[in-house]
Amino acid sequence: MYLYNAFEKYKFNILKPMRPFKYNWTPLLMQWFDKHKRDLPWRTDSPRDPYKVWVSEIMLQQTRVEAVKSYYTNWMEQFPDIPSLAAAEEEDVVRQWQGLGYYSRARNLHTAVREVMEKYEGKVPDTREEIRKLKGIGEYTAGAILSMAYGKRETAVDGNVLRVFARLYNIEENILSANVKKEITALVAARQDILRPGDFNEALMDLGATVCIPGQPRCEVCPLSGVCLAKRAGKEKEIPLRVTKKEVPVEPVTVFVIRWNGSKQDCVGKSHNEVESAFYLLHRRPAKGLLAGMWEFPNCVGEGKNGKASLKEMLAGVGVKIKKVSRPLEQIKHVFSHKIWKMTVCEAIAEETGELPADWRWVTAEEIADYNLAGPHNIIGRELIAIAGKK
Repeated sequence: MYLYNAFEKYKFNILKPMRPFKYNWTPLLMQWFDKHKRDLPWRTDSPRDPYKVWVSEIMLQQTRVEAVKSYYTNWMEQFPDIPSLAAAEEEDVVRQWQGLGYYSRARNLHTAVREVMEKYEGKVPDTREEIRKLKGIGEYTAGAILSMAYGKRETAVDGNVLRVFARLYNIEENILSANVKKEITALVAARQDILRPGDFNEALMDLGATVCIPGQPRCEVCPLSGVCLAKRAGKEKEIPLRVTKKEVPVEPVTVFVIRWNGSKQDCVGKSHNEVESAFYLLHRRPAKGLLAGMWEFPNCVGEGKNGKASLKEMLAGVGVKIKKVSRPLEQIKHVFSHKIWKMTVCEAIAEETGELPADWRWVTAEEIADYNLAGPHNIIGRELIAIAGKK
């Protein structure tokens, strides 16, 4: 019934009878996958380890595959299984994730594996109902784990799969709409390889990532070009239609890299050597919210003279008096899913410093590496460490 309804809905787009509905193209896709599948570090086990599938899929959210490879390898060296990750401190988990961004993913993963240890004796649940209860696991990740690790006939529909099916069936509606996603998910389920559901899901992902790519699809090497309705209609470059949210707001942020020249006994809370050195001020973000619990250089929303004045006032409130502020040293643009930070970085010299609250700290350039710096602040921290290493 579903296929008939889908056919009725899209038949106005079709020049000839809808071949993808009539022709079983799944074997073509699987043959192509067996020959051309990507060599990825999380695909080495057979059968697949559900924990490794889980970690890789969380890392791959909103991150390029090439960027994830080294992070995944390093992660598995540090946390090779669920017990090791569950036993780790959150700060160590976030540090290992540093550079991937969207740190709530790491925290949710950490929370979820602890729940797996407590409620499921360390074994990842093998039903959609149970696995969806774990923090951070949505429909896609659940389908990926269940199909790839447990061989369940579950779909895993990501952006690549949406694009492939929109072109195959010449779907001209917005693929980000809930209705179209639901319809494509049903189409994926109808075509899924019965014996190899996990490989089928991965085959679609690989096809979308390497052949049926955005903008300029490589139809000349696509195993499904002969049944692709968008290609037949000459619309393969126009489809899919993606109607995104309104424009992301840009937020100006002023950042001070504050240097204090003195000895550690001059800095409240520091008691070791009296050697004259340069210290830099770090602040820990609140435990909840954006970049929760991570360290940063002092900053505030605002730009120009107003931004500097606001930041000086905020610092005075924690006992740090600024003597001198340089002209902007650099501009950093950091993109979040819901806003963009346009960061102006200035160097500042501290004239006085009193006893700091617990979430503020003076550190040397070398010590910065011991702190989990929030995404864009990590760039500044690496530069200070590099400069210190040359001295």
